[in-house]
Amino acid sequence: MASLNRVVMQKETRDWITSLGPERLDVAELSGRWGEKFGFRSYRALQFRKFDPCQGPLLDEAGKVVRFDLIMANQVWEHVERPHAATRNIYRMLRSGGWFWLAVPFFAPYHAVPVDCSRWTARGLKNLLIEAGFDEGRIQSHQWGNRHVAQRNLEVPWPPDLRDDDDLTNDPDFPVVSWAMAQKD
Repeated sequence: MASLNRVVMQKETRDWITSLGPERLDVAELSGRWGEKFGFRSYRALQFRKFDPCQGPLLDEAGKVVRFDLIMANQVWEHVERPHAATRNIYRMLRSGGWFWLAVPFFAPYHAVPVDCSRWTARGLKNLLIEAGFDEGRIQSHQWGNRHVAQRNLEVPWPPDLRDDDDLTNDPDFPVVSWAMAQKD
């Protein structure tokens, strides 16, 4: 079953990734395996506890930075202790023209796995990406949610599954999830 909190974000992201031509992309996904179904040229899942982007970029055996066309971070940046440093290190791991996609909850219960540190709106994500070195004109940021979804977010178990009667209308003043795509020069 689909998560109510992610249904709109995942659809828009699937459409965007498909438009990039996934078969041409070398991709890394930090924590999770949501992206493995896209048929990328290469796909590498990086577990957050084994690779901490706060500590530096991913290095190969020779000590050189490993580079990717797309790096994905789905629902992990809220757990990163030093998100500005981590985002700068992700920037270093992108090839010229490469993309960083990240999605984070905004209105969600505290969930310390292992810690819960941050929340961002679409504008907050854009600011984070600008401070990491991305050009403002190469960033798209979005947020989605409404009071109905926020109310369902208080249910246990969490996160709530999508139901046929759920209202998916966006209320820009009541985000539940935010996401952004930023392209490196």
